[in-house]
Amino acid sequence: MIHGILAEFRNPLDLMHAAEKVRDAGYNKFDCHSPFPVHGMDQAMGLKRSKLGFVIAFFAILGGLIGFALQSWTHSIAYPLTISGKPLFAWQAYIIIIFALFVLFGAISAVLGMLHFNRLPRFHHPVFYSENFKKATDDGFFISIESEDSKFSDTETKSFLESIGGDNVELLEGDDE
Repeated sequence: MIHGILAEFRNPLDLMHAAEKVRDAGYNKFDCHSPFPVHGMDQAMGLKRSKLGFVIAFFAILGGLIGFALQSWTHSIAYPLTISGKPLFAWQAYIIIIFALFVLFGAISAVLGMLHFNRLPRFHHPVFYSENFKKATDDGFFISIESEDSKFSDTETKSFLESIGGDNVELLEGDDE
């Protein structure tokens, strides 16, 4: 079964220009692989800003509100005790718990949101079928296009990647999992 196609590029600049050309050609399900982050690659690939920050902000604020509501209810309604003339609703004392729950809910939502948005855990990716891909952690720059892409065609995609400067273009074939 064919899972996709993989092409190698000489350097980060070639990889970035190739990513722009792949994006402009209308491919949606592709990824760039580099041994280090390449500044501007997100824009070259046409990636949108992540929604993770909004998810984290929502749940962090929710955690703070839950902490405030829990303490307000506990001190004012469930167990109203007047100690040393302190009012029943002393919101200044709540700030520590509000902050703790703000951070806790934000951190948990960051981890779970990252796992969801990155579609993890994924224990095996089709690019690992390639022996050539081992260079991606050392000195290789690759673009992989998945076979689920609507524009994917074995021969046309291969010739397209070769025309934009891709070397060692190979089909990613492997067993179904």
